[in-house]
Amino acid sequence: MEHQRTQEPYPAKWKEKPFFDLTVELLNSVRDHDFERLSHICDDDFGIVDINPEGGSQIIRNSQQWEEWFQGLFTELKNRGAVTWSEITRYEAFQKGEMGYSVVDFDQIFLEGSQKLKFPVLATIIWKKEGNGWRESRYHSSLVGSPRPVEEKRFGKR
Repeated sequence: MEHQRTQEPYPAKWKEKPFFDLTVELLNSVRDHDFERLSHICDDDFGIVDINPEGGSQIIRNSQQWEEWFQGLFTELKNRGAVTWSEITRYEAFQKGEMGYSVVDFDQIFLEGSQKLKFPVLATIIWKKEGNGWRESRYHSSLVGSPRPVEEKRFGKR
């Protein structure tokens, strides 16, 4: 059985803040295992701090490690038959000139077989202007609580 997110549309006040659409696109690129789109949004020359499948911190220091991390993660999730997505629960952002940042609280939903968990995450994203657009230049996420079971009523068949 396949599942889909059932979150209500995001509040209008979040959509008015800088980088919101890019943040949603970034999270959806991870959900969709869309490495090409993710690599166009992100420019992580200084690396990232992400959450690994064991719930610990994954320190990535440069672009090569970033590519290896996401290609490996997407392959592992596919091989396990796992489905993930993110539901933003709080969003703040600031932009001045050619730099900005966003602070994003979200629930990372993880489905694998009969296991259905929600992980509360807090991420800080640094954004930089490149040409006419914006790219993520640094990402740092942390688990901010224990995983919780996901309520069955949240899901529907596709």
